[in-house]
Amino acid sequence: MSRLKSLLQEKPEDHSLLMMQQQIAQLRSQLSQRLEHNSQSIQQQLGQLLGHVNQRLKENADVLSQTQQNLGERLDNAARVVGNVQRSLGGLEEANRKIYEVGKDIASLQEILRAPKLRGGLGEYFLEELLGQVDACIVAVPTEAHEAVAVAALEHGVHVLVEKPIAPALDAADRILAAAARNQRIVQIGHVERFNGALRACEAYLDAPLFVESHRLAPFGPRGTDVAVVLDLMIHDLDLVLSLMRREVTSVAAVGVPVLTHSPDIANARLEFEGGGVANLTASRVSLERMRKIRFFQRSGYISLDLAAGTGEYLRVRDGSFELGTPFNAAHLDEIIERVPLRGDGREPLGVELERFISAVKGEMPVAVTGEEGRRALAVALEIIRHIEANVMARNLA
Repeated sequence: MSRLKSLLQEKPEDHSLLMMQQQIAQLRSQLSQRLEHNSQSIQQQLGQLLGHVNQRLKENADVLSQTQQNLGERLDNAARVVGNVQRSLGGLEEANRKIYEVGKDIASLQEILRAPKLRGGLGEYFLEELLGQVDACIVAVPTEAHEAVAVAALEHGVHVLVEKPIAPALDAADRILAAAARNQRIVQIGHVERFNGALRACEAYLDAPLFVESHRLAPFGPRGTDVAVVLDLMIHDLDLVLSLMRREVTSVAAVGVPVLTHSPDIANARLEFEGGGVANLTASRVSLERMRKIRFFQRSGYISLDLAAGTGEYLRVRDGSFELGTPFNAAHLDEIIERVPLRGDGREPLGVELERFISAVKGEMPVAVTGEEGRRALAVALEIIRHIEANVMARNLA
């Protein structure tokens, strides 16, 4: 540096000094160009990122209707289309298609909002803008975020349909219910199996079941692995059993095994109910094939349902054809046993669920699956998980 200063102080007539000054000027020019280039590159990358976000938002809005370039106008248009879908639930097929497309677009938007530099500002703005323009919404975010989103919606005076489970913990569920009560808004829980056609078809034949057995099996997939299989899959059948038995659970026993994740991926639970009655539930997300079956054993007969197919049958003794303890020929069993086919009305359970939610919002029907029922299912599910963890710990200490 001292050498450079001495050269700069020499007489300008010196040829070497001129050369040095020219080189310094060139370096300054190159540095300036490089800085300008880097600045342009950064601006271009930021422009591309913002362009990508705007393009994603535009694609989301295009699914529903024509949109404007301004983000606020996009949100306006999205809210109008959601309102149109709600008003036109008479054509459930078209409504379901639009809801499915919206779901895909929201999933894409969530991927954008998960970027660390976008999370917060844009995400909060998007949520605040939406909640200010709708009367009801569906909370279908990861379970850990149910409380934050549901409470925010309720505090804005928005009715909510919260995907199952209601929350990851009971205190979070209680805060959701408190926000609903404080703002006099509806909370419905998305236990969609309640609206399965086969289940609705069998309700007329249910008569105080003494034993219930369910199997809910699925191949492994990344969705839902943020929680144990009990909260991911088994909770569907827990809700069904609790709603149909209508008795308090007096005893819980459970086992489970983590196979591909850190939480149980396959689990079995045995529930005993007040006044008699047992339920044996099995759920797995590491199976080779899918299965969603539930069976009810009662004094009047036996009900078997294939929830995936939406079909089932009710087997009962024909009136007057048999007395208990009387010998009979197994070859003539069909003369004694009556088979009653059970089949739903063909309506999509998700569509029926949404229809009931909107009817409840309008005050036309009671809430189909209340927040309190969702909390009850969560409480039993967490008790099952507690038993599983205790068994795992006991095995590790053995």
